[in-house]
Amino acid sequence: MNSVHMTPVPASRVVTYRDDGPLSRAMGLLVAGQLPPLPPVLAGTFVTGVLLLIGVAGSDGLAVFAPAVMLLLAGPGSTHPHDGRLDWTVPPILRAVEYAFVAECGFSHEVPPVLIVLLLGAMAFHHYDLVYRLRQHVYPPPWLSAAGLGWDGRTMALALAALAGWMTAAFVLLALYLWALFAWESLTCWLAAPRPGVETAEAGTQD
Repeated sequence: MNSVHMTPVPASRVVTYRDDGPLSRAMGLLVAGQLPPLPPVLAGTFVTGVLLLIGVAGSDGLAVFAPAVMLLLAGPGSTHPHDGRLDWTVPPILRAVEYAFVAECGFSHEVPPVLIVLLLGAMAFHHYDLVYRLRQHVYPPPWLSAAGLGWDGRTMALALAALAGWMTAAFVLLALYLWALFAWESLTCWLAAPRPGVETAEAGTQD
């Protein structure tokens, strides 16, 4: 009987839904899961919201520091088991902050709207795929969050691009990279996942 390689089941689905990258996870290791995740995420969201509003008002020099603020506040909570009553709200808050920052960067730097939609679409596709596959007990490989940069890596990359004046190029490259990565990994994962009906039929023939 052929053995099927199975991706390890995550300790917490909520933690997996966070979509942390290497930067956030490294900060989480410093506190060893002892920091409750929700209060610092709420604090980071408030500060980030103020910075983004400043950027919308036309002074985007401060808005580019929003990802660093969010990383410093929300990153240390990445290793917490997220078993609190309201900890399930952390992933959607991180999604809202990430999407808002991407949109603010794009519109404030006059990036073509189609590129903004393409980049947001790649992120939304990945997050939808992540939620759906976990509900079907098809778990993502451990390397995917690192390769996808995580919410922290993607926002930091755009912030650095804004400081360097390469925003349109960053949107193009990041959108192409993320679509290629997430679409390829999702397709190969679903094709390789065992199907219950097929497994039952094979077990019956072997019996």
